[in-house]
Amino acid sequence: MPNLLLEFFYAVIGVIMALAGVEAIRDKTNPTRYGTGSFWFILAIIFAFGDLIPAAVTGILVIVIGGLAFFKQVQVGTIKPIDRDHAEKFAPKLGARIFIPSIVLAVVSILIAQFTKLGGQVAIGIGAVVSLIVAMILTKSPLKMVYNDSQRMVRTLGTAGILPQLLATLGAVFTAAGVGELTSKIIAGIIPAGDHLVGVIIYCCAMAIFTMIMGNAFAAFAVITAAVGVPLVIAQGGNPAVVAALGMTSGYCGTLMTPMAANFNSLPVALMEMDDNLGVIKQQLPIALILLVLHIVLMYLLAF
Repeated sequence: MPNLLLEFFYAVIGVIMALAGVEAIRDKTNPTRYGTGSFWFILAIIFAFGDLIPAAVTGILVIVIGGLAFFKQVQVGTIKPIDRDHAEKFAPKLGARIFIPSIVLAVVSILIAQFTKLGGQVAIGIGAVVSLIVAMILTKSPLKMVYNDSQRMVRTLGTAGILPQLLATLGAVFTAAGVGELTSKIIAGIIPAGDHLVGVIIYCCAMAIFTMIMGNAFAAFAVITAAVGVPLVIAQGGNPAVVAALGMTSGYCGTLMTPMAANFNSLPVALMEMDDNLGVIKQQLPIALILLVLHIVLMYLLAF
């Protein structure tokens, strides 16, 4: 049952992306409408039929969409604007109730994940559906408006919307390829173990830097903890729980400083139509550096 529901939600995502492809091709103002449409159709196939497609074929399709993005054949084009009359009519009436759909999404997802055997991914899918229904009731939005707003969001995100999935996959590939072991050997040959402060500094900074490269602290954690955290910090007497917790959040410091963390730093730029692609990162950079220093201090004081 959980697997069937999960496949259903992936198929729904595929349908949404296929519709984005249709709308992209229909947009005659977009000079790259066929490339943009191809991008969304290929993604739709991967999401909707992923389990039925051989892994090698999926890999080729991912390379194709990467090529489309590299050669700038994927553009947003012209999308239907927000219905401002509807928004201005209901915004004053809703007030703080506008947050209800978000709360419903979180609560429903947590309850299903905790008290059923459906799993977290299915829980989020069900929570999203319930949240959408609640939002439609609150705002009295017709289906056409829901369709237009969904298409605007998907097409505005564009290529940045799939970067987190690709980076998570890259982390799994790095782990399977033994990058962690190789990194451990290189660092062990350069920096001798035994100095607690040096070990903590290297581990925290490596987590931040590798997260900046990967765009994903979860992907960096397995590699860097095995390569640096265990031999230089935990094996030297560091409390594993403290080291692991602060190590992960050290990676989050790197998340604040990289465009590779698309869901945090690139998507806001696209959604808010900011002129500076690095505007979000520039605002976060000083805070991220301060947090990284604090992580080093806390790990050194609390782990030993």
